Amino acid sequence: MKQRAITAVFFAIAMIGGVYGGLIPFRILSLLIAAGCLWELMGLLLPEEDGKSLRQIIGLVWGLAPFVAALALDGVGMISIIVVPAFVSLLLLIELFGRSASPFSNVGTYLLGIFYISVPLLLLQSVAWKSGFGYAPNRVFGLLWLVWTNDTLAYLIGSKIGRTKLFPRISPNKTWEGTLGGIVCTVGMAWLLSTYVDDYSVVQWLVLAAVVGVFGTLGDLVESMLKRSLGVKDSGSLLPGHGGLLDRFDAFLFVLPFAWLALGILEN
Repeated sequence: MKQRAITAVFFAIAMIGGVYGGLIPFRILSLLIAAGCLWELMGLLLPEEDGKSLRQIIGLVWGLAPFVAALALDGVGMISIIVVPAFVSLLLLIELFGRSASPFSNVGTYLLGIFYISVPLLLLQSVAWKSGFGYAPNRVFGLLWLVWTNDTLAYLIGSKIGRTKLFPRISPNKTWEGTLGGIVCTVGMAWLLSTYVDDYSVVQWLVLAAVVGVFGTLGDLVESMLKRSLGVKDSGSLLPGHGGLLDRFDAFLFVLPFAWLALGILEN
């Protein structure tokens, strides 16, 4: 418990410092999160065979390529997402000479890393940008805070009054009572944020809360499905007492595309 608390404190300090340190620290933080999650995902999904470490590096570099291009070109590089399919042939050639027993599965894993981890974090760069003002850290931290609120309150409420299993095949401990309680509390937190943080309107904050409540829960279930299919408890051991980075950002990563889409609709 002590180790878990110490890790949580340092994790919170790193996140707050990265978000509120300015645009460059925020982008470095995003890059580190992407790299850590990609490395863990590659480690989980790539087969245990000769050359796995090299394939993990390939998956890491390949997954970060569009992300780094976007940051280097200040957002313009997001068009690199469109040309990703053009480089599938390169991956196939790498696997051709790699002598893996499952080359096409490896290519699928590399591409999954891009769309499951790198693309959502690219979209976060757009969410964090306020037209006419530039980088808006409150937008990033507000979204993170909603995800953490939903995750924490759903767990606490579910552990106290949860009776009806939400998805027992994947996550035996999740309940409908906890899930709905987490969503209600997240909506309440969004309303509270709207009174102090004017980066979004009240409607935008409340819509974000609904998106977080639904897709944050689904994102957690998706990662639980991944770990259960592989027979592992955590995605990694980088955060003592908390597992890996992917364990901590699974809901956030899954929320980001839907939050970006919802905000895009509301702002037009």
